[in-house]
Amino acid sequence: MAKGDPRDWMWAEALQMLAQAERMHHQVFRPQTAGRLRPSWEPPVDVLETEREVLILAALPGVDVQTVEAVIENGALVLSGERTVPAELRTAKIHRMELPQGRFERRIELPPGHYGEVRRFEVNGCLAVTLAKAVVRRQP
Repeated sequence: MAKGDPRDWMWAEALQMLAQAERMHHQVFRPQTAGRLRPSWEPPVDVLETEREVLILAALPGVDVQTVEAVIENGALVLSGERTVPAELRTAKIHRMELPQGRFERRIELPPGHYGEVRRFEVNGCLAVTLAKAVVRRQP
């Protein structure tokens, strides 16, 4: 390439952006240190609302959704649990590991209202939680 070629600075900028993304990834998904009780990562979530319910989808690949604790606390749904490396992979040589490991917790503020039935199920690697909106009857 000729000196001053625009491809040089474009390549340098691309490498700089990749390095910055890698640093951010390491900051967000810090490995859990021994003895630390705090969660080490938060799963991404979608919150959708219809006339009858609120649906929360939490991306939890490799996590048995039956082991995830889901509680409503002060107007928020709190999801917590742990993602661990499967036993058969513990002795494997790791070439790349991008999915976070360790304890997780996610606090999701709920839309104002009252909720009745709570259902949870797994769909495509996600924990789905539906909260049925409770009908509040006013007394005359």
